[in-house]
Amino acid sequence: MNKQKILIIYLISGIIWVFLTDFFIDSYVSNAQLYSLIQKAKGLFFILLTGLLLYQVLKKSEKFSILQEQEERLSTLINSMVDFVNFKDGEGRWIEANEFGLKLFQIEGAEYKGLKDSELAKHSDFYGDALTYCEISDEETWNEGKITRCEEIIPLPEGGCKTFDTIKVPLFNSDGSRKGLVVIGRDITERVKAEKNLSDSQQMYKSLFDYNPDSVFMMNLEGILTKANPKFQTLMDMGNGALAGTRLDGFVTGIESDKDKLRKAFLYVVNNKTGIATDDITFITSKGSKVLLHCTFVPMLIDGELAGVIGYAKDVTLIRETAERLRKTEKLSIVGELAASVAHEVRNPLTSLKGFVQLLKDNESQYQTYYSIMLSELDRINQIVSELLVLAKPQDKKFKKCNLGILLKEVKALLEPQAMIEGAEILIEEKEELPLILCEANQIKQVFINIIKNSIEAAATTIKISLQRAGEETLIHIKDNGCGIEQERIPHLGEPFYSSKEKGTGLGLTVTQRIIQAHHGRLAFQSKVKEGTDVTILLPSIN
Repeated sequence: MNKQKILIIYLISGIIWVFLTDFFIDSYVSNAQLYSLIQKAKGLFFILLTGLLLYQVLKKSEKFSILQEQEERLSTLINSMVDFVNFKDGEGRWIEANEFGLKLFQIEGAEYKGLKDSELAKHSDFYGDALTYCEISDEETWNEGKITRCEEIIPLPEGGCKTFDTIKVPLFNSDGSRKGLVVIGRDITERVKAEKNLSDSQQMYKSLFDYNPDSVFMMNLEGILTKANPKFQTLMDMGNGALAGTRLDGFVTGIESDKDKLRKAFLYVVNNKTGIATDDITFITSKGSKVLLHCTFVPMLIDGELAGVIGYAKDVTLIRETAERLRKTEKLSIVGELAASVAHEVRNPLTSLKGFVQLLKDNESQYQTYYSIMLSELDRINQIVSELLVLAKPQDKKFKKCNLGILLKEVKALLEPQAMIEGAEILIEEKEELPLILCEANQIKQVFINIIKNSIEAAATTIKISLQRAGEETLIHIKDNGCGIEQERIPHLGEPFYSSKEKGTGLGLTVTQRIIQAHHGRLAFQSKVKEGTDVTILLPSIN
């Protein structure tokens, strides 16, 4: 009610009051003194009554103004919100909605107040079905009797859709009847997209990590494993639960060079946030087997800060072994070519020299000692030439069935005089009746001669030879108590011209390995300095 209406009502009421009261007083009061008193009382009562009425009117007007101001503020607030806000009464009629909601459902020009969703559906061609469904959704909230929350997908006229996080708050009267419903819908389309992109990225990362053909592992800045992919778990024969929390250097061999490689690579990446380090490092699996891994270490950066180190490891054990075999093969090939040319050129004049030395020895007695030394050295040169010829060209092999026990006894008889001179004893032990093997007897004898002579020359006093079955193979074990061999030299045994002897050529073990390989066998060495050497030979048996 505005001020003009209040003023008009006040004037009309005052006129009516004056005329009516004067009429009744003039008609019924004749005493002049009483008449004057009543007129004064009438005036005072009118002032009090109209004052009270005016006060109540102004008070209501002020409350109305405050209420109107609050409504304006509320309207401004909800219209400034980027969320959809809607107030409904207990019967689902719209009371208030913000501009965002009206625009969303394309009902900006409609007189929405007092209408239900299904009635408003007639005013929106595109969102008619969506508005109608709102009544069903509202009813579910009323039935639950508590605040509900859900994600609703709203299609867009231009294509695509928006996702809203919708909260519905039911309000009840004290008697339990429905009072009103507040609906708030927040547009979370971008958040949903971001979460989907994050989920997709995580899935791609997980696929890249889990199904990587190479081993991948993660470490924190202390070098402790935090995660490992299935490939690395299989390689180490351990599950991720067992690997997580362990130190990576705990799986590296005890050789200091491997630990040092890992330490340097790790520190390089930690100290250079963009640095990448690579190296070949030998690891030991949980079962004790060794595996050579080509490791690449890269920084793990999160928000530009170094959070750890990621390692990529490729098993190069076979590759490096193959490369080493190829290197040795190439070396042998070169040695063979050299041997072929040298041996033929040396052997002819060597024969002549030996003949003349023998002739002089028979006719000269003065220099017998010199002649003996010369003949001994010529024999040694002839032996070296013979070994070179073995490497220079493939030998014709006529494999026959042989008894290893008999071959070893023949070798023992041949070398026993030399062994006795050097103070060594050769012992042969056959633990059981052995099957025959298919071999070239003279070459197998040469193998035993080369190995036993090495033991004699290593100052051994006892050379024990044992033979036994090993499945479909025969195992020959030759053990001496000589001076032994340093661990770092064992991998190089069999390489041409690699020898610790003063006059050695290293060709003896090269020939030995060539013969064993030609017989499809295997040869292995174990040795400790000042304790002795064990040589193991495995040759296929004839069943």
